[in-house]
Amino acid sequence: MPDMPNTHALFVMILTIFALWLFRKDSIPLETSSLIVLVILAMSFALFPFHQDGVELEAGDFFLGFGHEAMIAVCGLMIAGQGLVRTGALEPIGRNLAKLWRIAPKLSLLLTLLIGAILSAFVNNTPIVVLLLPILISVSIRTKTDSSGLLMPMGMATLVGGMSTTIGTSTNLLVISVAADLTGHRMGMFDFMYPASFAAGIGILYLWLIAPKLLPSRKPGMTDIKPRVFAAQLDVLEDSFADGQTLHEIIAKTDGQMRVNGIKRGADRNLMTMPDIIIKVGDRLRVQDTPENLKEFEKVLGCALFSKGALVDDDNPLQAEEQQLAEIVIITGSPLVNTTLGQINFAKRFDVTTVALHRAGSAMDTKRRGLGGITLQVGDVLLVQGTSEQITKLKQGGEVLVLDATTDLPHTKKAPVALVIMAGIVVAAATGIMPIGISALTGVVLMLLTGCMKWKDAALGLSIPVVMIIAVSLALGLALERTGGAMYLAELYVYSTDGMPPVFILSGLMLLLAIMTNVISNNAAAVIGTPIAIAVANSLQIDPEPFILAVLFGANMSYATPMAYKTNLLVMNAGGYKFSDFMRIGIPLILLMWVSFTFILASIYDLTPGSL
Repeated sequence: MPDMPNTHALFVMILTIFALWLFRKDSIPLETSSLIVLVILAMSFALFPFHQDGVELEAGDFFLGFGHEAMIAVCGLMIAGQGLVRTGALEPIGRNLAKLWRIAPKLSLLLTLLIGAILSAFVNNTPIVVLLLPILISVSIRTKTDSSGLLMPMGMATLVGGMSTTIGTSTNLLVISVAADLTGHRMGMFDFMYPASFAAGIGILYLWLIAPKLLPSRKPGMTDIKPRVFAAQLDVLEDSFADGQTLHEIIAKTDGQMRVNGIKRGADRNLMTMPDIIIKVGDRLRVQDTPENLKEFEKVLGCALFSKGALVDDDNPLQAEEQQLAEIVIITGSPLVNTTLGQINFAKRFDVTTVALHRAGSAMDTKRRGLGGITLQVGDVLLVQGTSEQITKLKQGGEVLVLDATTDLPHTKKAPVALVIMAGIVVAAATGIMPIGISALTGVVLMLLTGCMKWKDAALGLSIPVVMIIAVSLALGLALERTGGAMYLAELYVYSTDGMPPVFILSGLMLLLAIMTNVISNNAAAVIGTPIAIAVANSLQIDPEPFILAVLFGANMSYATPMAYKTNLLVMNAGGYKFSDFMRIGIPLILLMWVSFTFILASIYDLTPGSL
C-alpha cells in the first residue's frame, strides 16, 4: 500500500472530486463551476504555500492555462472552424451527398459516416454535424424512412473519426500538450493515426450495419405538417366585454395571453397599440395565435373572429396561406445561446413566430407567453412558423441550424478561400513548419483579412465553457503532478492491479477514462488522467506513450450519454431520441472500441515491465 500523500496533494484530490461533481450540476453553468474551482485552488495555495523537496508551486501558476499552447490552439481552431460555417465551405459535400442518397441509400449512409469521420479528424465535429443533420432529415422526409437510424450513427461517426489526429478534438490537443510538458516528447499530428483509423474502421462498420437496427423508431416531437399559428382579427361587437375598455384591460381579461399586433378603426384608420387606448364597437384587433387560443379570445371577449374576410366557423376554418413550419436548433456560436427570445427580439429580427420549445427531447413545461423569457441553451429546438422566404433567410444567416424538408445550405464566394486557409493550418502543423497554436492563429488572421468572417463571428466561435473547463483542468492537472497527487493515485492504481499483466493495467485505465468521459467533461477527464497515466507507466518502467494514448482514446469515447459531448445534444433533440437510446448504441460502441484499442496498442508497443 503506498504511503499517504502530503496535505496539499490530499486537498487537490478532494478538490478534484468536488470539481467533477460540480461539473455535473445542471443548475450551475459549466463556466461558473470552472471559475469556482479555479478560485478555490488558487486561493488555497496563496494562503497555504506549497514547498516540499525543493518543489515550489505558486498560486499564480494555476492561471498559466489561459496562455497554454493547447488553449491557444483550441481557441484558434474553434474560430477558424467558424469561418467554414459562415462561408458554407462544406456545402458542396452536402449537396453531392444529398444527390447520392436518391440513388443508393445504403451506400450513401456508409459514405456519410466515412465523410463525417474523415472531416472530423481535421475540423471540429460541430460544423460537420450541423452540415449533415438537415441533409439526413431531408432524406428521411423525402424517402419516407425513419430518421432515427441515420442521425445518431452519423453523430457518433464524427466522434470516432475525431480521435485520429492531434487536432481532431480539443481533448487530443490537451492530452498531447500536457504529455509533452511532462515527458518532453511531443507526438506528431499523424503519429497515432494507424491505431485510431483501425479502430475507427471497426466502429464505422458497427454504426453502418448494426446500430440502425438497434435503434427504436423515434420521431421528432415537434414535427407537424400544419401551421400552428394563424393571423386573424377580432371584431368588437355591441355588448362585448371589449367595448369601452382599454387595451390593457382587454389583454388582462385573457390572462395576458393575447398579443394585439394592430388596431383598425373605420375603413383606413390604424391606431397605435397603446395600453390606455379605448376600444370601441366596430374596432378590429389584429391578433396571431393558435386556433384554440383565438377561439378562446373570441369567447372571453365576446368578439367575432374573422380570417381572410370571413367569419371563422366550421364552414370557414382558419387559413394561413404560404406559411410553413421549421425546427431550428440552437448551435454552438449562435447569438441565441444564453439569451432569451425577448432579449434578442427574435420575432422582429427574423420575422417568424415561435410556436414551441423542446429541450432534451421533450417539450418545455411552459405556456406560450413564457417562451420569450426562457434562457436558451445549445441543443434547444424551436418550432417556428413563417413564409418560405423568411425560413430561407433564417437558414442562410447561419446563426441557427434549420431543420426542414429542404437541403438548401448557405454558400458564399469566400468558401474556397476558407477551405484553403483551413488546409494551410493543417499542412503547416503536420509538416512542422509551425506549431498548431501558431498556425491556427495565423489562419484566424487570414480568415478576418480575407472577409471569410467578421470579428463578431470570431467571438461567437469561442465557447466560454470550453475555455474555462480547459483552464481549470490544466490547473488541477498541474496541482496533481506537482504535489505528488498524481504519483500517489498511480501507485494506488498499480497496487490495486498488482499481479496483472501490463496490458490489463493499460486496458483498465482506458476503460476508466471512457466511463469518466460520459459522466464528466471529456477535457477534465483527459487532463487529470494524463499525469496519472504517465506516473503509472513510470512505476512499471514502461514507455509512457501507450498509456498516454490509452487516456486519449478513452477520453474520446463520449458515446453513452447525450451530455457527454455537445453534438450528442444536437443529435438528441433533432432526432427525438431518448437518454436510453444513447446507452443502447453507445455502450456496445465503447466496448467495441475499448477491446480494439487494447489489442492494437498491445500489438504495437512493448508492454513488458522494465522495457523503459
